[in-house]
Amino acid sequence: MKSFLLFATLILSTVSFAQSKIDYDKKLKELGIELFAPSKPMANYVKAVRVGNLLYLSGHGPGKADGTNITGKVGAELTTEEGYAAAKQTGISILSTLKGELGDLNKVKRIVKVLGMVNCTDTFTDQPKVINGFSDLMVAVFGEKGKHARSAVGMNSLPSNITVEIEIIVEVE
Repeated sequence: MKSFLLFATLILSTVSFAQSKIDYDKKLKELGIELFAPSKPMANYVKAVRVGNLLYLSGHGPGKADGTNITGKVGAELTTEEGYAAAKQTGISILSTLKGELGDLNKVKRIVKVLGMVNCTDTFTDQPKVINGFSDLMVAVFGEKGKHARSAVGMNSLPSNITVEIEIIVEVE
């Protein structure tokens, strides 16, 4: 009986491990998301720094594959929904950098911390609803591993008038 229980436990843990392994490239394809070659830093800094098993990513904006950005101030030129879309696009930019740095998104163990900055008017107070565009994408891609601690703040301006800037800390293998 003991050997049967040991065997059953071994089988169940093997099946559980196999089921937990997700192909993130396939997951992105299912979500209709295409990653692109990350842009080069605009000044004297790097896009990512690894310290132990933590990867710190510099602030990213809502960059697209063609090199353009989503720009404008939420609460003036853009709606909350358009800000949400900009935060989602920022997430795609960050995923592109992550893949470029790691070579494989399966090396992501957890999205740990997110700082989301929203270019908005002084009276705009729905920054969390905007940054949800990023957070919702991380959970759609990584599931529970995509849930993270987060701050969402308003800024009176961001570089080049980008709508959103997000920096993250990721636990990696």
